[in-house]
Amino acid sequence: MSEQQINEQSTVNPTSQKPTIGVAWTGASGLVYGVRLVDVLLQSGRDVDLVVSSAVGKTAPVELGHPVDGLIERLRTMGPGVLDVYGQNDFSAPMASGSAQGGPLVVVPCSMGTVGRMVAGTSETLLLRAADVCLKERRQLILVPRETPLATHHLENLARLSGLGALIMPAAPGFYHRPTSPGDLVDFMVQRICDHLGVAVNLVPRWGSDDQSEAGLV
Repeated sequence: MSEQQINEQSTVNPTSQKPTIGVAWTGASGLVYGVRLVDVLLQSGRDVDLVVSSAVGKTAPVELGHPVDGLIERLRTMGPGVLDVYGQNDFSAPMASGSAQGGPLVVVPCSMGTVGRMVAGTSETLLLRAADVCLKERRQLILVPRETPLATHHLENLARLSGLGALIMPAAPGFYHRPTSPGDLVDFMVQRICDHLGVAVNLVPRWGSDDQSEAGLV
């Protein structure tokens, strides 16, 4: 490689390209939040790496009326962002390594069992390894638990992860946007997640906004 080529490469800003966003679905109730998040990210032009826990195969038909494979196939048509899906044992996925220079990870919904394993750092699945990578590399890790009530050890585990750098964002939508459907509540949470990811969306009216028209993607 010539000196000119080296100099040209050194001027390339590796952060100029928007990083792929990792999303993980666990078996906790609230899968609709995770599906809608992937939908919105893809429509916004962001690429998504999705990892799905085995328990989602049981919750998807119960909560959304479709098998998980059907949900994923529908999401693949949402573009212009690209969706890549990885199995729980696919440790060759970029999110499994700190050297891959991946982006943030959102675990939504996040079960309390997943939270406990994250605290222990077991990394026995791709989802847990990806979360561990975010913590050790100081990358953005957003956890969206949907559980009530919370036992003391749940609270302690969440506090521990918060201390390690994770952002804990319970699925607790607000009501000041005057929701008229369950979808409005889901979109409130998805919009808040996107705010922290730096993805500009306008799904529901914001606090102080006079715009009461139908919201859509920016």
